[in-house]
Amino acid sequence: MSPAFAAVDWGTSSFRLWLLDSTGAVLAERRSGDGLAKAAAEGFASVLSRHLDSVRSASDTPVVICGMAGSRQGWLEAPYVAVPARLDDILAGSVPVPGQGREVRILPGLAQRAADAPDVMRGEETQLAGVAPLFASGSHLVCMPGTHSKWVEASDGVIDSFATYITGELFALLSTHSILRHSVGEIPAAASPDSSAFRTSCAEALALGGDIGSALFRIRASSLLQEQDESAAASRLSGLLIGAEIASARRRPAADRPVILVASGALGLLYRAGLELAGSAVLSADADEAVRAGLLAAAKRLGWTRGTTG
Repeated sequence: MSPAFAAVDWGTSSFRLWLLDSTGAVLAERRSGDGLAKAAAEGFASVLSRHLDSVRSASDTPVVICGMAGSRQGWLEAPYVAVPARLDDILAGSVPVPGQGREVRILPGLAQRAADAPDVMRGEETQLAGVAPLFASGSHLVCMPGTHSKWVEASDGVIDSFATYITGELFALLSTHSILRHSVGEIPAAASPDSSAFRTSCAEALALGGDIGSALFRIRASSLLQEQDESAAASRLSGLLIGAEIASARRRPAADRPVILVASGALGLLYRAGLELAGSAVLSADADEAVRAGLLAAAKRLGWTRGTTG
């Protein structure tokens, strides 16, 4: 199979590129830390060219990009599409990058412009396009964990609304810049979804409806009075924060339906455990596969996948 296009997920701190054929099969892959800040310093075009050369991409291979490259601080701003929005509205809003030797397109993000609940996303909208068959009919709640987790309400293929939870960032801040740093250690241990410390704390946060202010301080008190070790403290912090997020998100409509969990690796396992503790049925989708599928959908709409089977 010959390459049809290159797909890029360009984040704040990460860069992922796949060379894909017309069916979406991965022919080559590159991952690096060339996120927004590094790329802005070196030059977005230079970073992209360097990675395309590393996978021996032809000079005329088109490229479709999602994520922070399309932000105001990125390569070229791709204006937000306002919700409610159909996924085709997103794919149709790709912006061409001028002055390149090949066709390069950047996908827009989504914006929620409600005065009482403003919100934005970039990159996750492409994951949504990749899992579109899972919410093509009926009402659904989609969870996309991360540094800034997204919870999306969708009905009959339309993105109706969404909310962002800065759970991952809160963990980083609390574990390095609060009194809890003395309990979780200099490098907090990763939580396990099977650990009693994680599960007990997650269940506690759910029972509290997300009101975890006092429970957070008890992590420190347990270290002082009950000889709690650093690993258990870190797991308790993860459990409380994830449980609080899930408790809040489950107040949204469609919470009685199975939650579509778009995640990869250890973080996905933690959220699955938390959702199951909350009594939610879970439909899982791999985040990497979802973003590639979304970028493939964009390439198909641009007509890049015809006549490239080789």
